[in-house]
Amino acid sequence: MTTLDDTDRRILLALDRDPRATVAQLALTLGLARGTVHSRLERLGAERTLRANSTRLDPGRVGLPMRAVVTAGVEQSEFTGLVEDIARIPEVVECLGISGDSDLMIQIAARDADHVYDITQRIMRCRGIRRTSTSIVLRELLGYRMDHLLA
Repeated sequence: MTTLDDTDRRILLALDRDPRATVAQLALTLGLARGTVHSRLERLGAERTLRANSTRLDPGRVGLPMRAVVTAGVEQSEFTGLVEDIARIPEVVECLGISGDSDLMIQIAARDADHVYDITQRIMRCRGIRRTSTSIVLRELLGYRMDHLLA
């Protein structure tokens, strides 16, 4: 586990506020040398503390306004290859291994209820899936956030 010092935290907080900030912008804003910012970002990326760059896209803006969470029970002996099968379904935006009554929690983005049904049928055809349960997301009450962990 990576231990973050104050400089790491300041850089990560600044990136959380502006994910597209350049090394030069971060250095200027934080009063750090560009080399310091660059080396810290390289280390945090190599240690997988900092995730790969991506744009936080609102699925509704690309025609997929409905979100759902699909939990799935998996036949453990057929787990190999399952994640690859799920990754081939473009509407799957996240897949987590979980404990409890289900083995996977899969978040999907869809056009409408019929599309949710279609996606869940494709999930059911993935190797190792025994059963699924689907919940429609009615409203995002608290979005994905990380800044409070760094303060």
